[in-house]
Amino acid sequence: MMTLGTTDGAPTSLESPARQIIELDVQGMTCASCAARIEKKLSKLDGVQASVNYATEKAHVVAPAGLTADDLIATVQAAGYDAALPVPEAKPRDRAAEIKRRLIVSATLAVPVIAMAMIPPLQFPGWQWVSLALATPVVTWAAWPFHRSTLVNLRHGAATMDTLISLGTSAAYLWSLVALIFGNAGMIGMTHRWTLSLSHDHQLTSIYFEAAVGIITFILLGRYIEARSRQDASSALRALAEVGAKSVTVLRGGAEVTVPIEKLVVDDEFVVRPGEKIATDGVVVSGDSAIDNSVITGESLPVDVHPGSAVVGASVNTTGRLVVRATAVGADTQLAQIAHLVELAQAGKSRSQALADKISGVFVPIVIALALITLVVWLVLGESATFAVTAAVSVLIISCPCALGLATPTALLAGSLRGSQLGILIRGPEALEEAHRIQVIALDKTGTITAGQMSLDSVVPAPGADADEVLKLAATLESASEHPIARAIVKASHATTEQLEDFSNIPGRGVRARVHGRPAAAGNAALMSDQGWAIPDELSQAAADAAKRGASTVFVGRAGTVTGLVAVTDKIDPNAAAAVGALHELGLRTVMVTGDNQAAAEYVAAQVGLDGVRADVLPGDKFNVVTELQAGGTVPVAMVGDGVNDAAALSQADLGIAMGSGTDAAIAASDLTLMRHDLMLAVDAIRLSRRTLNTIRGNLFWAFIYNVCAIPIAALGYLNPMFAGAAMAFSSVFVVTNSLRLRTWSPKH
Repeated sequence: MMTLGTTDGAPTSLESPARQIIELDVQGMTCASCAARIEKKLSKLDGVQASVNYATEKAHVVAPAGLTADDLIATVQAAGYDAALPVPEAKPRDRAAEIKRRLIVSATLAVPVIAMAMIPPLQFPGWQWVSLALATPVVTWAAWPFHRSTLVNLRHGAATMDTLISLGTSAAYLWSLVALIFGNAGMIGMTHRWTLSLSHDHQLTSIYFEAAVGIITFILLGRYIEARSRQDASSALRALAEVGAKSVTVLRGGAEVTVPIEKLVVDDEFVVRPGEKIATDGVVVSGDSAIDNSVITGESLPVDVHPGSAVVGASVNTTGRLVVRATAVGADTQLAQIAHLVELAQAGKSRSQALADKISGVFVPIVIALALITLVVWLVLGESATFAVTAAVSVLIISCPCALGLATPTALLAGSLRGSQLGILIRGPEALEEAHRIQVIALDKTGTITAGQMSLDSVVPAPGADADEVLKLAATLESASEHPIARAIVKASHATTEQLEDFSNIPGRGVRARVHGRPAAAGNAALMSDQGWAIPDELSQAAADAAKRGASTVFVGRAGTVTGLVAVTDKIDPNAAAAVGALHELGLRTVMVTGDNQAAAEYVAAQVGLDGVRADVLPGDKFNVVTELQAGGTVPVAMVGDGVNDAAALSQADLGIAMGSGTDAAIAASDLTLMRHDLMLAVDAIRLSRRTLNTIRGNLFWAFIYNVCAIPIAALGYLNPMFAGAAMAFSSVFVVTNSLRLRTWSPKH
């Protein structure tokens, strides 16, 4: 819990000394409607504003100070669910593992039950009682989540697909139990009579355990596939948490003391050695170094810092020792703010579930009503209770949404497997639902359009100098430096470097030494000026041209003369232009979003044919840019990125695409991950997603048509529950087979 304060000095509607934020872990939710129900209950409390996220199973509550967490927990429990305060470092709930246990037990017991019911030679004396023993754990324990969800929803006058599953399987099981105990189905030696329509006898000679266990097993299979595809939405938040430092070396009384990061407070001064992460946002007090911000900003170009420079937590110190004064800790850091934006963005991805709940709210009551009407009508027409009840049970069984439950997850699984073969990982169904709607695609520059690694751009010799000699001298001087630009120059030179004498590193300027006894230097224009060496006009113009391309320049000189210029940059990916062209063919508008200056950004955009540029974007503002492009939710936007600062934008985008070479946080926050650094995979990903979505639509259409056609047949008494179960299984097989066609899909470039 924490008390709310000001934001940038401006009061907000929530600002009050008597207000607090309480986070709760919520248990027992089975769908987005559960989250909405809990949110509504909490918001009815005086002064409470609540937001419940089904994906992360968390409630974010703004409440008066007089209201305790216990009060909120009691309200959640009164709604039929459970809640507790978060436990630090607690292992997140693994829904897939929970479903898997039930699925294994259900499938193991269901296979012999179905086999005995469908294959007459297997119906040995007493087989029906063995079926009862095997079916009971499936219908009770394995199906308990469906029964519990039904009970909770009934308390609130609601109905979902879980309601239909629970009623259909319970009806099949209980009616079979009645037939065993009070009818002739329990007689030793009984075998199933294979009749398509219902029998008009009064002997209760049939059991339907196979329909009950088959439905439960198929639905659990669908739920397991879906849970595996979704994983846990909070993985993005956990990945962000892993980015930051875990401990920090603080200066206390002149001594260095290592403490956990949680103990750091504002205005503490802490030490950052070369290779260490900067513990939190702060200002450099002493020392000079180059900071690698790529994990936060995605930009490969290091930033030189000196006393007075601002630094960001989780960035990496590459060269010199720094002393930094903390200016923000905990939830106030840029990294924490990005994590908060990720969580807010994830909370809004429930449109498909909300639609499914709306459909369920209509479909389920209709089916229940039809089953009751079937029962009453047959009784009124003079049929036996056995015939009437069996017909009603047939309606419930045939309408159980096995095919509907498998339609999305099986297509998702098939599409995901095909995607993984192509180097594309599909994280969840949101990607499939949104891909066909995308109108705009926003692309990060560094690590997405470009390679994400510094490399040699060009070597410009001064008049009368030799380019190879310039590069060799630059590599010789930079061979003793650990700066990322220096490493790129050394890597580009194939010549043998020479012996250095009196080497010195001048922070923020470059390096100098003696080569063969003569003074030499490599660095920026300020270093050349310090040496008293004039830069030829040709080299000054070349440096200005390189800067427009986003390149970093290093002047090289020896013995009083500037002999040349070496430019280092992040090269454009070879497939970027072709990929952008393919995106245009898909009808998408392309926009680059980068922290680079406008000139460098426009140069790269022109090279690959982008439609627009958003340059000079601060690390935490890509989220806002995506929101602007979405135009209030009217324009579906995809985002392609690779940095931690892209994570919030990837979550906010309707379709988030992460480069697999990027940070874990970006990958966790995305819907699609490209396992190779090839922007053409983004094109393939959108095409595959659209194809998979079309498959899902086909699955849903045929599954729904099946229900619409089969329910009247069952209600008229022309469909034995045993065949209703078999027909249900056939529809599921059809859906799975249709989904497997995705395995043959191939991209066309």
